[in-house]
Amino acid sequence: MNRRRGRPPRNPSNSSEPVGPSTRERILLAARSRLLSHGYTGTTLRAVAADAEVDVALISYYFASKRGLFSAVMSLTLSPPQVLAAALEGDAAQLPERLLAAVSAAWEDPDSGPALRALVVMALEEPAVLRAVVEFLEQEVIARLAEQIGGPQATARAGAAVTTLAGVIFTRYVLRLHPAAGASREQLIRHLAPAIRASLTSPRLR
Repeated sequence: MNRRRGRPPRNPSNSSEPVGPSTRERILLAARSRLLSHGYTGTTLRAVAADAEVDVALISYYFASKRGLFSAVMSLTLSPPQVLAAALEGDAAQLPERLLAAVSAAWEDPDSGPALRALVVMALEEPAVLRAVVEFLEQEVIARLAEQIGGPQATARAGAAVTTLAGVIFTRYVLRLHPAAGASREQLIRHLAPAIRASLTSPRLR
């Protein structure tokens, strides 16, 4: 079977109008199908490109990376790896405070917050989405944070910190459980930064 590569075919009656879904839409449809059937780990850009019948370079052109493609499929205006990347910049001693501030800002933002909540709800309702989201967070958030902090048991410590952040997300933004939901951002950071700092601190070698 011959696969068409590059741009979609043009309408003969109007050379400026593409026939059928745009290249970007075809990639998104193919990526969503792959993510739901193979998970984030099992989805490759080459496989998505083959399914969408485009050159793999076009995925990088439209979405920059596999992370960007996932975020676009899930309709995220601000993805967890972007939130993490912003928090990682700066003095390591203040990383717990920056993590809490960045997560709070993302979830309270009128653009990114609703999309993040919608993704959580969808993941809880659809096992295939949950699998893709879990693998995405393990590879793009926990692994990245572990790489940043380094040291013994870095992945376990990063996972513990992310567990605390996930608790904040569910109690404050999903369940809207008080007192977490009613606390100011400053109160939240003051109360929970020590727990995240304890998780990130390198354990003593025995």
